[in-house]
Amino acid sequence: MTPRARIIAALTPNSTIAWVKFTEGAWVALLAIGLFILVAMRIRRHYDLAAQALALQAGVVEVPQPQRLPALVSGVEAGLAEAEETPEEIHHLVIVPVASLDRASMRALAYAASLQQPVLALHLSSTEEDAKRFRDYWHLWGDHLPLAVIVSPYRAIVAPIVKYIEVLHWQRPDLTVTVILPEIVVRHWWHRILHGQTASQLRHALRPLPKIVVTTIPFHLPD
Repeated sequence: MTPRARIIAALTPNSTIAWVKFTEGAWVALLAIGLFILVAMRIRRHYDLAAQALALQAGVVEVPQPQRLPALVSGVEAGLAEAEETPEEIHHLVIVPVASLDRASMRALAYAASLQQPVLALHLSSTEEDAKRFRDYWHLWGDHLPLAVIVSPYRAIVAPIVKYIEVLHWQRPDLTVTVILPEIVVRHWWHRILHGQTASQLRHALRPLPKIVVTTIPFHLPD
């Protein structure tokens, strides 16, 4: 028997076993691995495109200067229901939760400042180091608007923001607080699961509070 014939004879049993295994169900595992790799690549591509679309462009981004927070109106008690009947009785404060300095947040901040009402940016950090880092970014941006930073070590998002607004409303019951939420909008429904639902969760959690107006500023991602 020639060397080539010996090699073929040696490989034939292994090839037969492999083929039997494949036909008995091994192809399912191979198909699952292939689909997993394909899905992972598509997810990575979507996140890369989203990061590119949200990245701030070079240059200085400015927003209009809002008004200052009005003084506490006397005679207003905490817990008082919505009792304003004329425009002059309504005193505004606009709060913009800002997760990061990206184009979606900048658009929401610009919209809030364009209303020419007092504006407060609200950021949530998990550690003091992250809070300091964001304050440095905020100053580097230009410190155009007042900033409040909440440190939440348990990585909760909705509850600390709602609690902050509740305390603010208790301290300033004369104010009508408008919460403007940046919201990422995708073209395909299956992309929604790749992004957090913080905006909708905050909208639902703030709805029961009196004198709280919640609106969203959409930022549409490309396909």
